[in-house]
Amino acid sequence: MLADDLNLLRRLAWRNLWRHKRRTYIMLVAISLGAWFMLFTAAFVRGMIEQQLHDAIFTLTGHVQIHQKKYRDDPAIEHSMSPPGAKLREALGDKRISQWSTRVRLPAVIISERESRGTTLVGIDPAHEQGMSFIGDPVQLGRNLESVDDSGVVIGRRMAKRLQTEIGRRIVIMAQDENGDVADRGFRIVGLFTAELEATETAYVFTGRQVAQKMLKMGDKISEIEVITDSRDGLQKLTNKLRSAAPELETMDWQELQPLLVATVEFYDAFMIIWYLIVFLAMSFGLVNTLLMAVFERTRELGLFQALGMRPRYIVGQVMLESVILMVLGLVAGNLLSWLSVIALADGVDLSNFAQGLEQFSMPTVLKLAVTSQDVITANLLVIVLTLIASLYPAWRAARYVPVEAITRT
Repeated sequence: MLADDLNLLRRLAWRNLWRHKRRTYIMLVAISLGAWFMLFTAAFVRGMIEQQLHDAIFTLTGHVQIHQKKYRDDPAIEHSMSPPGAKLREALGDKRISQWSTRVRLPAVIISERESRGTTLVGIDPAHEQGMSFIGDPVQLGRNLESVDDSGVVIGRRMAKRLQTEIGRRIVIMAQDENGDVADRGFRIVGLFTAELEATETAYVFTGRQVAQKMLKMGDKISEIEVITDSRDGLQKLTNKLRSAAPELETMDWQELQPLLVATVEFYDAFMIIWYLIVFLAMSFGLVNTLLMAVFERTRELGLFQALGMRPRYIVGQVMLESVILMVLGLVAGNLLSWLSVIALADGVDLSNFAQGLEQFSMPTVLKLAVTSQDVITANLLVIVLTLIASLYPAWRAARYVPVEAITRT
């Protein structure tokens, strides 16, 4: 019986929607554009978030870092640590870890023939940096470092410009050594790297890890261990495992290392919910108006249904079903438009005209859109639920008609 009733309501709702095709089409276009606007904006914002997360993680942060406990507050050479012991190495062999590497990372001064700048000297193992950080990618000019004992240096394109130097020229790097003395050494520039953010190009100078250790008389000591995992989600168990393997060291995941970035992600998530609500409110005025007009035009018909024994709840159900059908059709079209838009912009949106302003917000000049199933489900469910709420008033009005008055109304 219930199935028959639902089938009847569905047929009535579908018939009523197409009584006035022009009005229905206009409403479908409005809903489709609203859904497209919601999801396209979500893809734009999500792409921005994902790009910021990617840049932060692959700019020498990683998913997990291990340091000596005082290093984060004071990254001085006296807060270096020994290479990982057997227990920590065993923990680093966890199947969730795809790569890990050790680095020397200390404050330094770089001096060219004309200028000097403060920077961070980073001694790396080039073989382990591929896929871990931006320095593992091919450099823009020259060559990358080739081994832990490579005595060349790779600096940023922006740093080279500020130092008024170039590939093949020699520079001097000064830093405090293990004994507290000032150590300095001449290096030849072998490569220039580029980064999404120009600030990164002036922040780091790279050389072979063993070369940096020898220069600073560190022996085999290191500054940090960086870990890259298969996914940035669900890191708590792995972080705790690494902490247990080396309780004397400080182990932190990317969320602890980048609290400002975490706050930014949470802000964007809240912003998207508010944005969905704003767009839906704009759509809901048209939806409610359409339903009220349909109810007003069918006053005599609804009165007749009641006189023939149709219960008020079925009239409510019929009106609400009309709104749901209208919204679902619009959402399907809107989702399809969003999908096509994201595919069309698969190579990213060029924002280079705003490069100077974007730099202030640590944003890249080419933004790739990103759509997650969570964004799509959230947007669609929110719209459907709010549609049901918005259609309650027209449905309530329709169910309150007195049959005799409704039938005689002209």
